[in-house]
Amino acid sequence: MSAISFRARDTAAARTVRSADAQLSPRWHRVADGLLAVFVLAMLALMNLMIEREVIPYHLLFLGLTLVYGFRVWPLLPTLVVTFLVTVATGWILVVHQLQDGSSRAEFAEIPLMPLLFLAMVWHARRRKAAQDQVELMSEERLAIFERERDFFREASHAMRTPVTIAVGHLELLEPAVDTAESAEDYAIVLRQMDRLSALSTRLLALAKLDTGRALRYLDVELGEFLETVARNWRESADRDWAFELPTVPQIVEADRAWLELALDALIENAVHFTAPGDRIRLAYERSGRWHVLSVADAGPGIRAGDLPHVFERFWHRRPPSAAPMGSGLGLAMAQATAQAHGGRIVAGRAPEGGALFQVLLPVTRDADPTSG
Repeated sequence: MSAISFRARDTAAARTVRSADAQLSPRWHRVADGLLAVFVLAMLALMNLMIEREVIPYHLLFLGLTLVYGFRVWPLLPTLVVTFLVTVATGWILVVHQLQDGSSRAEFAEIPLMPLLFLAMVWHARRRKAAQDQVELMSEERLAIFERERDFFREASHAMRTPVTIAVGHLELLEPAVDTAESAEDYAIVLRQMDRLSALSTRLLALAKLDTGRALRYLDVELGEFLETVARNWRESADRDWAFELPTVPQIVEADRAWLELALDALIENAVHFTAPGDRIRLAYERSGRWHVLSVADAGPGIRAGDLPHVFERFWHRRPPSAAPMGSGLGLAMAQATAQAHGGRIVAGRAPEGGALFQVLLPVTRDADPTSG
């Protein structure tokens, strides 16, 4: 998943710039056109007066046209009409002066040359404007798609949460009536699928919130205590060979603790899905330059090289080696979005244990106190 907030800012900025230009252009375009008309008439008058030196205002005239057109692209027909009229007026003055004084330095070759150079610039400017308009249109279309996707996530998650909660409550009421091995298995399957739906709605809502660019609630989080809490929760809930490498000195990071825990839980849950009871899962911390690195490594089958570019895509799945049900396809995408919202990222690779390795990189905001601990 790409940086959601970055995408939103880019597309919104493009739309804002275009809107502001549309609001200001009618007034300032009229002012620019009026000033240019005065300038052109002034240069024509100077050309008429400056015999033998008429090429100076002549060149200034076309220079003014070129500069203004670079900022103010007129429609094609008025551009051609203005170019034709200016060419006729300036050419007439140059020809008359040449006939009056054969020693004039004006050359007839400049009569078609300067308009042609101006029209070449017009062609390039129109191509540039057409490309810019296309980019802005594509940005607005992408923004519209992004907003529809975000609204869908938010509405779908809210629509799912209530019926799922009600269904799980009724299932728990039916548990005492489960009296055979077959019905117990059916009951467990239904309850597991409802848990998956609950996780799906939670992560859809989380992604919708991140997509809005809503500011996180940054507080000082001590990573040692934070990782110890996460480790304790998972050690008691999953039968794995847990290994923990926690920081030996306090490490403070500015983060939203709840969101950070949600992201790390998604990575650990992924490791649990791809390992069997008794397999190694390692949760570790290290400092690497300007980054805090939180690692989740496992002894599962790992990630194939061809799958690495896709692991953070929404609704993309790696199939577990066992018959265990697949997850929502949103956990890793949500974790990546959370890391990016904190100014970091998550990278995936191969762990020393032979399985998958996910490393959460968070920017260092302050150095650890060497006297602490």
